[in-house]
Amino acid sequence: MKRKLFAAFSALMLVCSLALTATFAASTNQFSDVPPSKYFAEAVYDLAERNIIGGYPDGTFKPGNSITRGQAAAIIAKLIKLDTTKVKDPKFKDVTTANGFYKAIAAMAEKGIIRGYGDGRFGPNDPITRGQMASILVKAFDLPRYDYSSHKNPFEDVKTGTGHNPNILTIHRLGITGGTSPTKFSPNVAITRGQAAKMMQATEEAKSQIVTLRASDYNWEQFKMFDSNHSDSGLFNAVSGSNELNGRTADKLHLVPLKEGTGTLQVALVYSGNPDKKYYRKYYVNVKEVNGKLKLTLEETQDFLTTPAILDVKNKKAVQNVSLYTMEGSKLSDSVAFTKCMSYSPSDCKDSDQTDNEGKYNNIRIAIDKPGRYIAIIRDIDGEEVRYGIEAVSLSPHFNYSIRVLEEKTTDSVDLGASYHIGNHILPKGSEEIAMVTRAEGTNEFTVEGKKKGSFTINLPDHEKTDLLGVEVYVEQLGPIIKVNIYEDIDMHM
Repeated sequence: MKRKLFAAFSALMLVCSLALTATFAASTNQFSDVPPSKYFAEAVYDLAERNIIGGYPDGTFKPGNSITRGQAAAIIAKLIKLDTTKVKDPKFKDVTTANGFYKAIAAMAEKGIIRGYGDGRFGPNDPITRGQMASILVKAFDLPRYDYSSHKNPFEDVKTGTGHNPNILTIHRLGITGGTSPTKFSPNVAITRGQAAKMMQATEEAKSQIVTLRASDYNWEQFKMFDSNHSDSGLFNAVSGSNELNGRTADKLHLVPLKEGTGTLQVALVYSGNPDKKYYRKYYVNVKEVNGKLKLTLEETQDFLTTPAILDVKNKKAVQNVSLYTMEGSKLSDSVAFTKCMSYSPSDCKDSDQTDNEGKYNNIRIAIDKPGRYIAIIRDIDGEEVRYGIEAVSLSPHFNYSIRVLEEKTTDSVDLGASYHIGNHILPKGSEEIAMVTRAEGTNEFTVEGKKKGSFTINLPDHEKTDLLGVEVYVEQLGPIIKVNIYEDIDMHM
């Protein structure tokens, strides 16, 4: 009898051993109820081969059965190689040291990956739901917590921002799993063993492609500034996060590749420009497909990229030609390429024109590839010319130059209206060094001609125009380019 029992036990151990160690090539017959055609088959056999999961003594896997919360804790703890040797008692009323999953549950709870119910129980024997599994996987694998408002929610049964739902949207956005239908996720439905295997393997694969930067890698406490240049948003996502549970300090940054290409990323401990290099980093972000998966790598650089100078031509005639000079007068080009644009966003109209139905546009863009000061001369279709001063400054945390553009306008005028008694005007001392002010005899029209940067107020002590405080003169200057404005200063009673 003992010999028969030993033989039976040996046969059982052999079945279990094969279920756990057989190679994937031979796995088509490993579990009788997991044929290769099943969508979860590869995941089941991959995890079984790595001793993460196993089947039943009868050679089945039972993929349609539910998985308990205790089992899920044990499997995921093994999957992420969590140390379960020395654990802190999680104080769950229904999880004693005698429980086979105690160490895994305790280790996961200590890391903040799992938590119990409000009544102090963990429910180790309760079937784990699809929503609960989503939350555990997001926390266990430290997946990026997307701002749920930035992702369209396709599920009617997932209320944005509540409970497990942000984590459900995270795993959906990362392509880890879909719903039980196009419009339902079924967060409260128990997950099956087959679904769990597929979801866990998909999470591993998604995590393997994500690159995580930590502020501590740079001896920083946090990332106060990061920018992936929004035009690169189709290439990869940069998602900030915190090492603290529910923390608000951005001390890590997840980079999620989306497609092949090259983009940029800048991170900094400070907000202002030109900090010491120890407070910022700039990278080229390279995304390539390797063995069927996207691989993201970072290449540190101090490069600056060609940056558009936006020249406002709204309400002007069509631009025919642009020439470019240094501030000192050296010609750089007598025919600079330009694009036409309706938008004023620097990221728009880089490679093509953007006009309205009548072919009109608000501005043109020319490329600046070096820091310095320039003068651009625009000539319209009637041969009239307008000069623009351009200043390009390199600010170290950034890839693009800081561009200042000043359209030349040496004179300006304002008419306070003939029906008002304005009386005499008084100019402050030294105003003639900033701008020359003239007033047409017998009128209330003032004209100014700018001379240098500065501002002043034309006082009108005897005027009778309601709410008029005075007339302001403001002169901007960029090298030899002068722009002057004169306007009424009106009391808004605010």
